[in-house]
Amino acid sequence: MIASVRGRVAAVRLDSVVIEVGGVGLLLQATPGTLAELRPGQETELATSLVVREDSLTLFGFGTTDERDVFETVQTVSGIGTRLALAMLAVHTPEGLRLAVAQQDLTALTKVPGIGRKGAQRIVLELTDRLGAPSGGATVAAAKPADTGGWRDQVLDALTGLGWPAKAASDAVDKVVGAPDSPVALDENGAPPDMAQVLRAALRQLGRTG
Repeated sequence: MIASVRGRVAAVRLDSVVIEVGGVGLLLQATPGTLAELRPGQETELATSLVVREDSLTLFGFGTTDERDVFETVQTVSGIGTRLALAMLAVHTPEGLRLAVAQQDLTALTKVPGIGRKGAQRIVLELTDRLGAPSGGATVAAAKPADTGGWRDQVLDALTGLGWPAKAASDAVDKVVGAPDSPVALDENGAPPDMAQVLRAALRQLGRTG
């Protein structure tokens, strides 16, 4: 079992990161939120989960051990594999998932691509006693990472880390965030509700103009 990986970030990709450990480049699958925090050349440490299949060994990386533990726990639900588990953490924080399950908030759970109402009901049924209670006084919105205006820099860092020029990345973010016809709206604090959504929308924009 590989519990964590520490080393230099060699490359950041759309859905994964390469970290050099002892001269070996390890490929870790990760959520957009985790990837947005990483930049090539920096030292980092990620909690990891190794998934063993008959024909593959896949390493998943997470910014916190809590994310890793939730990733492993949600896979105990019938029908939830690594792809859906990772998608759940791309849309919700661990606290957001705990709260959604505790409040039986099917609407929040069905925001995850690939999870319908019946799947959300099954998640609530099977995870109620496994994820643990949410923090006192938390809400789904409050459980998301607080944004102090640095979300744009994080998205730009992720895009430039993927190889896009800084100017092209900045233009793409301007086109997908905040404008009346843009796919991502800002909340009352001037922040996007989901940074992973911004990253995905910007990558689609860059793909059209690249």
